[in-house]
Amino acid sequence: MTIERAKVLVIEDEALVGMLLEDMLQDIGCRSVELVQRFDDAMRTAHDGEFDLAVLDVNLDGVSSFPIADRLIERGIPLIFATGYGKAGMDPRYAAIPTLQKPFFFGDLEQVVLSALASR
Repeated sequence: MTIERAKVLVIEDEALVGMLLEDMLQDIGCRSVELVQRFDDAMRTAHDGEFDLAVLDVNLDGVSSFPIADRLIERGIPLIFATGYGKAGMDPRYAAIPTLQKPFFFGDLEQVVLSALASR
């Protein structure tokens, strides 16, 4: 999977952060980016959405997004966590999932997206 063909799902409850992430992903060349802000919508999209990669905020308005991550993992869809907690605040079950600590730099996002898509 190349970045130019990638369809990315962004699950982020803070609108400004979500729009910034959407812009950054488009700037690195992703074909399309879908932004979802609410847990229920994100879970539905994780069940039946068509995308190549997901970037997932760990805390969606006070609700853990780990059930969404579990569904994505079941479907074999690579994901990246984006969180203010950093790797240290993550559940050990997800230690193998790349984690970006907010705020992060453009280059860090690009590198982890390329790596995740290459693993697909």
